[in-house]
Amino acid sequence: MDNKIKLSHGDGGIHTHQLINDVFYKYYGSPAAMGTPDSFVFNHTDSCKLAYTTDSFVVKPLFFRGGDIGKLAVCGTVNDLAACGAMPLYLSAAFLIEEGFSIEMLCGIAKSMGEVCRHTGTRIVTGDTKVVEKGSLDGIFINTSGIGVVSGFYEPRQVEPGDELIITGGIAEHGTCILIDRYELDIITGLESDCAPMCNLVSGLQEELKYIKLMKDPTRGGIAMVLNEITRGSGIDIELYEECIPVKSEVQAINDMLGIDPMYLACEGRMLIAVQKGYGESILQHIKTLNNCREARIIGKFASGSHGMVYMNTRIGGRRIIPVLEGNILPRIC
Repeated sequence: MDNKIKLSHGDGGIHTHQLINDVFYKYYGSPAAMGTPDSFVFNHTDSCKLAYTTDSFVVKPLFFRGGDIGKLAVCGTVNDLAACGAMPLYLSAAFLIEEGFSIEMLCGIAKSMGEVCRHTGTRIVTGDTKVVEKGSLDGIFINTSGIGVVSGFYEPRQVEPGDELIITGGIAEHGTCILIDRYELDIITGLESDCAPMCNLVSGLQEELKYIKLMKDPTRGGIAMVLNEITRGSGIDIELYEECIPVKSEVQAINDMLGIDPMYLACEGRMLIAVQKGYGESILQHIKTLNNCREARIIGKFASGSHGMVYMNTRIGGRRIIPVLEGNILPRIC
């Protein structure tokens, strides 16, 4: 590993995993002892499991079409809990604020956080505030931690060939909005970030959660990086269908213009779901009735190959590999 931290160490890709393995797991404990990178699930009582997670938010710009750093901070933590099958209960919120930051902007951020909490039935119950000298950081950074109750119907399992993959809505909308606003691109569009809480999946699916083998929220690195993470863990190939992946026309056009593959851009209100073979269509129809999930699609399946590879069947009849990118397309998206 390099002896200096680079932006790519924070993009959720190869360098992030190297950093976690070579530094944090080395001194904190093995992956088996630490659980998954996003949340830790543990027994509270014989009949109750809790999930605990933490995340930090450094998005640039702080306010973007469809949201702001406050909304993102609560949604991001709630969604990490939802990916473990947990309904959120309590959050902490810690603020690192640069001297000279606008009180009016801080009020707007806090208001956004409160609105998402009320919508999800979550409460911010503890926190911390630090102010540093002007120039020491970029406006404001937020850390949120959360704890939630895991549904008794959800038990993650090893995926198998034939299991189906669902995405709950259009991809790359958050990442594309950040691109437009950060670089002040002269593009007229009504596109907004998909930033939204996903805990309604847990409460809405209920007993059908027993047919779901895993859930992942595709933030940094988009669905491409998450799918590669899944194949590395399972050793089973993933076969995607290009015509089934929901990409808004504006998203595709903007990314084509910039030479970016939307497969690698972040979502902040979507969930990738692996469903037991034979239950994909029935689970999909239920998901499409839930808020923010009308565009849900089955986008692929786990194949019989054991190369740990993600590949896409294209519209024109070809096949292309979706690799892990070593570069960082867009830092500071969350």
